Amino acid sequence: MIDALFGSKTRVKLLHLFLNNPGQSFYVREITRKIDEQINSVRRELSNMLEVGVITSDSADNKLYYQVNQRYDFYIPLRAIFGDKISEVQAASDRSNDATDEYSMAIRAIPGLRLALLAGVLVRGSSSAVDVLLVGNLSSLKVRSAVKIIERGEGRDINYTVLSYDEFYYRLSVRDRFITEILNGKYTVLVDKDNALSQQ
Repeated sequence: MIDALFGSKTRVKLLHLFLNNPGQSFYVREITRKIDEQINSVRRELSNMLEVGVITSDSADNKLYYQVNQRYDFYIPLRAIFGDKISEVQAASDRSNDATDEYSMAIRAIPGLRLALLAGVLVRGSSSAVDVLLVGNLSSLKVRSAVKIIERGEGRDINYTVLSYDEFYYRLSVRDRFITEILNGKYTVLVDKDNALSQQ
């Protein structure tokens, strides 16, 4: 049934493989062994999936490796269909206020935080490459702990950036491209102790 919906048995097997192993990469011959399909049909489907953006590729040791693109727009719904831990993924994909509150609490608990905003995959309609921007003199251990809570809730890796307040304020004042790209898109402010963004 699902093979007919998604076009081919090989594609369905590939989606199962990639979506149950986020962050893990595989080369072609390894994939053919794991899903027990012919190399030509695997290559054809990998090419299709690369074109659509479901997977990414990278070369190392003279081999081309493929892995799921966790920033793909439909990553969460696809994991809900093909992932083995369906209930966990459905909970993550249902981005409720509870999840946002949990993220907010985790971030606000970081000592020394002066500015925090969400963007990217955490804000609907945002195309930012950065999901969380944190500003202040922050403990990397506390930051990582907060980010892990968000990653657990989202079921994917999160791109985050930490800047000292001086560096952020300087970049803001010179209209640095990195900062303006975030601020020109959609974002949610969680903390702004110095009202840095309200002065813009």
